[in-house]
Amino acid sequence: MVDVALTSPSAAELDEAIAHAVQERVASRISAQDATLWGPDAESEAAVRLSWTHLPESSRPLVAEIAALRDDLTGRRLDHVVLCGMGGSSLAPEVICHTAGVELTVLDSSQPDMVRSALADRLERTVVVVSSKSGGTVETDSQRRAYEQAFTDAGIDPAERIVVVTDPGSPLDEQATEAGYRVFRADPHVGGRYSALTAFGLVPSGLAGADIGQLLDDAQQAEPALYADDAANPALRLGVLLGVANRHRVDKLVLVDQTRHGIGDWIEQLVAESTGKLGKGILPVVVPFENATNFNPSTADSVLVSLGAVSVPESQSGYAATIDAPLGAQMQLWEVAVAVAGWSIGINPFDQPDVESAKKAARELLDGAGSVPDPDFTEDGIDVYGAGSSLKDAVRGLLDRVDLEHGYLAVQVYLDRIAYADFAGVREVLAERVGRPVTFGWGPRFLHSTGQYHKGGTPNGVFLQITGTPAEDLPVPGRDFTFGTFIDSQAAGDAAVLRDHDRPVLRLHLHDVEAGLARVRELMA
Repeated sequence: MVDVALTSPSAAELDEAIAHAVQERVASRISAQDATLWGPDAESEAAVRLSWTHLPESSRPLVAEIAALRDDLTGRRLDHVVLCGMGGSSLAPEVICHTAGVELTVLDSSQPDMVRSALADRLERTVVVVSSKSGGTVETDSQRRAYEQAFTDAGIDPAERIVVVTDPGSPLDEQATEAGYRVFRADPHVGGRYSALTAFGLVPSGLAGADIGQLLDDAQQAEPALYADDAANPALRLGVLLGVANRHRVDKLVLVDQTRHGIGDWIEQLVAESTGKLGKGILPVVVPFENATNFNPSTADSVLVSLGAVSVPESQSGYAATIDAPLGAQMQLWEVAVAVAGWSIGINPFDQPDVESAKKAARELLDGAGSVPDPDFTEDGIDVYGAGSSLKDAVRGLLDRVDLEHGYLAVQVYLDRIAYADFAGVREVLAERVGRPVTFGWGPRFLHSTGQYHKGGTPNGVFLQITGTPAEDLPVPGRDFTFGTFIDSQAAGDAAVLRDHDRPVLRLHLHDVEAGLARVRELMA
């Protein structure tokens, strides 16, 4: 079920570290949900976050329940499934549905043009899954309000179209129950990024038509190998490899998805949010199959991982892995491996202390408790926040601050990720220019993913933030802010927190997005 081939510059060191993990019974203690494994500081959090270990069995009753609901919806000609969710609530269903070849519209943005486009798409045939573990995610709450208004305006009862996934007793659970919505209550002892095989991953995927029963079957068949205290355990080997590499300052994980189904984005959140804290961790760098700069050629501080049967090129660091497995098994593999890596590195893989800081800063701006700074200057319709006397100087100044031995550049784009999907290609251009790992994230979704690593991980990143004026703003029903002011507050809040952590940030705000992106491409070359 799971084929993992590893390379290391020192086979003896890796074998010794794996033998130590076997001796400490790391794999079986994870299976037994032993919260003491990661030390006393992590014990209280781990004690309420380990139910993911046997989800292939505990989630099995959901399969028939979801299938019955899907039959009811399709019988009413409701065949367009929209998922409103962020981070762990959206990334797993996205990759499950891509792999299955079924359509799922994922609305994981507060960008007003993107929200408006989703609302206008086949509303008469739409069922909306609203997913939030805490029940208080502001983006998801805003999206829910927008769909409720759209359904009501169209003469449709929202209770006939909205399905909710949340933890029991959350504010969303209470609201949805009172409104008469269908509610799936997920296991509260599973963290968001480990929730792929809970209701958060299975409900939207199953309603969209993915074979979630097979997904659970594949994960379950892999379990004996993944929880064995054995040197051949593929998850143990992968997790220990990441930990050993990290000790040698090989702290980038460059991922190429040979399957092209998008699992790299799911792994990115799992790894970055789980390990990026206490000034250390593993930075995932997801690169495209077609043009894999940072993978080939690579840098000396990178572990190379190929997701699929194709082997990796020669790695400068000597650390590499090729992983081939069905999706359910792949997800279970990575969850165990990241828990092992956390043990090896010496961090708590279940908390995310720095994610809340950006949310808090955004809320303060929305509430008027803070203020967005004025731009340093404007050139070619682009407001520049950061430094420099010209656009060219500002960009050059930021790129010159990338540490050429251990640094990275993070590109953060708060635009409509569907309309401007091609702009993601700027990652390869910048990677070639700086000769260092470059990540690309769509805002605000990355705030629930790599945002933890940016603030809490190894402090060697520089940040290019790109925002834009929407074609038209959109009110959030029942709120005193708009989607436009919300996403602006998210971008400005995150930039402020990064600067508070002494991270270099350059923000470019595009008044005309089309023209501005063309100018930015010129500056990147």
